[in-house]
Amino acid sequence: MPTKKTLTAAQALILYLSQQYVTRDGTENPFFAGVWGIFGHGNVAGVGQALQQYADRLRYYQSRNEQAQVHTAVAYAKHKNRLQTFACTSSIGPGATNMVTGAALATVNRIPVLLLPGDIFAERIQAPVLQQIESEHSQDISANDAFKPVSRYWDRIYRPEQLITALPEAMRVLTSPADTGAVTLCLPQDTQTEAYDYPAAMFEKRVWTIPRNRADVSLLSQAADWIQSASRPMIVAGGGVHYSQATDALRQFAEQTGIPVGETQAGKGALPYDHPLNLGAVGTTGTAGANTIAREADLVIGIGTRYSDFTTASKTAFQHPDVRFININVAEFDAHKHSALPLTADAKVTLEELAVRVGDYATDDTYRAQAKQFNQAWDAEVHRIYHLEHQPMLSQGEVIGMVNTQSEPKDVVLCAAGSLPGDLHKLWRTRDPRGYHLEYGYSCMGYEIAGGLGVKLAAPDREVYVMVGDGSFLMMHTEIVTMVQEGIKVNIILLNNHGYASIGGLSKSVGSDGFGTKYRYRDEDENQLTGETLPVDFAANCASLGAHVIVAKTRQQFSQALEEAKRVQGRPVCIVTEVDRRQRVGGYESWWDVAVAEVSDDPAVQQARQDYEEDKQNERHYL
Repeated sequence: MPTKKTLTAAQALILYLSQQYVTRDGTENPFFAGVWGIFGHGNVAGVGQALQQYADRLRYYQSRNEQAQVHTAVAYAKHKNRLQTFACTSSIGPGATNMVTGAALATVNRIPVLLLPGDIFAERIQAPVLQQIESEHSQDISANDAFKPVSRYWDRIYRPEQLITALPEAMRVLTSPADTGAVTLCLPQDTQTEAYDYPAAMFEKRVWTIPRNRADVSLLSQAADWIQSASRPMIVAGGGVHYSQATDALRQFAEQTGIPVGETQAGKGALPYDHPLNLGAVGTTGTAGANTIAREADLVIGIGTRYSDFTTASKTAFQHPDVRFININVAEFDAHKHSALPLTADAKVTLEELAVRVGDYATDDTYRAQAKQFNQAWDAEVHRIYHLEHQPMLSQGEVIGMVNTQSEPKDVVLCAAGSLPGDLHKLWRTRDPRGYHLEYGYSCMGYEIAGGLGVKLAAPDREVYVMVGDGSFLMMHTEIVTMVQEGIKVNIILLNNHGYASIGGLSKSVGSDGFGTKYRYRDEDENQLTGETLPVDFAANCASLGAHVIVAKTRQQFSQALEEAKRVQGRPVCIVTEVDRRQRVGGYESWWDVAVAEVSDDPAVQQARQDYEEDKQNERHYL
């Protein structure tokens, strides 16, 4: 048997990726589902040639935008509980830097994705090459250095043999439950094409075990003691509940102890919406019940959450004077937040072990009854918003209600930015743990349609409903073409509110009256964007990209459009509807710190600043 394989660096890279597998709880699968890419002079002769040569080993997908292909990979990996992902390749220059936003999104959300941007020539004799950023201080720099702060692991492969050590390090990070995110391997275009005699053992199948780390025994005992002494404990369920596949363990622990659960954006679906201990969304976009319980909780058990400002309502959510925190998290960094008792461990096994240690502890019947009452009261509020019968056009809450009601329990709703995430967090009745997909760590406009493609690839047996506002749609919608090319059906619900409605509302709250947030012609007399509404034809736009398009103006038409969409197969469906941006879903016992101008001639800003200073007094450190 030969001990060496003569391959180009790019061929070795692709062959290596095709042989990487992961396993958890005895289930094994290939780690890479394929490679997304757009080819240019930085990767066409290297990675492009290698993908063509090994097309039977690793499938290539053609995207329309480099940022979008990373979003697709992230959405896929998120829905796969981080047990499978894609690699993404680009040329040098703008193709590479287009992926930087996607890298940041992946790293913020702790989602594994491998980025393979082309780079300038390692031998340098050609410099400056097309699209090269020159530095007078160093020749060892390129646009790809921009990936460093947004990657969990970064390397530049100057010599083909460097792959032998770089690739295992990349896989170590990609398969880490705690440290995963974007991994970037910069590939000089000449290095990609250079041949080397690689060890044949490098291309044998390798299986990476995703561990379920256990908590320190003494800390676990202390956590059980804290729980047993708590009178009003609360659980905050984050994305780690899903990634650990701990939803059953959470439900059993909550039912055993009577501890109610609030859900973050990433944690929504940890319990079914109608479970009597499910308080629903918590924090800035939370429900009245969840935020009331949070305010009075003497113990908060955070499971797989990084405690963003939306979850903590900018550190105003937890107001009990002696509140304590227990954090269950695979990442030590997150486990220690809020001066918590840190259980740096896997959520599923830790909940199972805690359930044994707390024994027969349970909250009193009154507390359980309060949680159930909050759950039922919130469901009544959701029903009210679902059936507003708003005129002359639909409200956003009604659109959410019809999609939720007419979809199947296992179907997936997906969103990322604008006013929709907050409304979905509060209003979506999640019936399946995998039925709610929000990218809210980075809340990146443009994620939605590309992300919907990724989820559909990960779950072809589920209908995917992408809910996207007109602002986010205009930023990035070209992966509709990719769906058409691949024969993939995704339902895109395009809500036209003529601008950036979310920031418009935020602008009003800080006294600025929605400045710069509406899609209008310029009024030359006032030199402001306050003229007539722009006549953007979203239906024509979607149709031109190959989608099946339905325009719905009334409640009945929208309901019929959803039924028609179910019958379409093999191509994306776009349902375009206009909604009233003035009809908003309010806040419930919550706040978000958005600083207001300290001085202004505008009375509205002055009043907003006064209110801001009063609210800010509730912010606190947890020491």
